[in-house]
Amino acid sequence: MKLLVRNLAAATTEEKLESLFVQYGAVQSCNLVMDKITGKSKGFGFVEMPKPGEAKAAIKNLNGYKLAGNIIRVKKAESKVQTAEETQAEKPAKKEKTIETASKTETAEIQKNENNTLNIYGKIKTSDD
Repeated sequence: MKLLVRNLAAATTEEKLESLFVQYGAVQSCNLVMDKITGKSKGFGFVEMPKPGEAKAAIKNLNGYKLAGNIIRVKKAESKVQTAEETQAEKPAKKEKTIETASKTETAEIQKNENNTLNIYGKIKTSDD
């Protein structure tokens, strides 16, 4: 089970975090999230524990625990949320699909409405007139 650990002090290391969680069971992995530019901790990380029972015990005992002066928050990590860019990339495809599946009746209705809109302003002169 993957756990999200938030509100970590900047001085907290992966080793310190792992040593805290190993008290409740086996730790498969431990990763602090670092800022790409500064190389400093962003104040959260992930701990993966293979046995759900041990992970739940760690959540129960470590959520609200004071580590390096900060009260940490521990909970089960959720699935990665889609980024705004990924969501935007999907939207045009959905619109194209909607247009392709429009019925002939709907298409005719749209054209009729467009023609009626043009008729309000009268006939449009062309160079052939």
